[in-house]
Amino acid sequence: MDVQYYGGNCVKISSKKFSIVVDDNLQALGAKSVTKSTDISLRTSTLTPEHSEALFSAEMPGEYEISGAIIRGTAARAHMDEEGQHSAVIYTIEAEEARIGVIGHIFPQLSEDQLENIGLLDIVIIPVGGNGYTLDGVGALSIIKQIEPKFVIPTHYADKDLKYEVPQQELSEAIKGLGMEPSETTSKYKVRPGEPADTTKLVILERQ
Repeated sequence: MDVQYYGGNCVKISSKKFSIVVDDNLQALGAKSVTKSTDISLRTSTLTPEHSEALFSAEMPGEYEISGAIIRGTAARAHMDEEGQHSAVIYTIEAEEARIGVIGHIFPQLSEDQLENIGLLDIVIIPVGGNGYTLDGVGALSIIKQIEPKFVIPTHYADKDLKYEVPQQELSEAIKGLGMEPSETTSKYKVRPGEPADTTKLVILERQ
């Protein structure tokens, strides 16, 4: 599988059998949508526009098996939710002997039940832009410590070519909060199942 980053919290996860796009609200950010002709469209929040072009779309907790990918949605408290509300969804995607988690704009504390449902992950894709809209580096680090993935890919940070509703932190500032040095910067991350990692590594994806 390959992972590509398109800005905001939008990522595309591709294999020979499927393509999955998560959180494509790129038109609202002044960029071009990438969901057209996609097999699967996932939304971590109903605030992200629905895309009818995708063959299958989901925005709710549940478990789905499509084109060789097992997708599980776990309900979560959104960053702006009051205590007890769960209007966000965390997705785990399992395929080709690898497990990827996509975190939306959630409150930085997971319950034991949520962690059990999410399970062990190779990769966590997580927003870091902060400023009251989403997780910042410190909040993201809290989630990372709870999940303990092998690799972390940050999203939703400041970008001069995107028009965020709320200004987002620069990636350099978010990295300070994460307390992690990037181990790799690439335009497309190739998932390598079974790759050992003594500590969680930070991978920076260049926006497509």
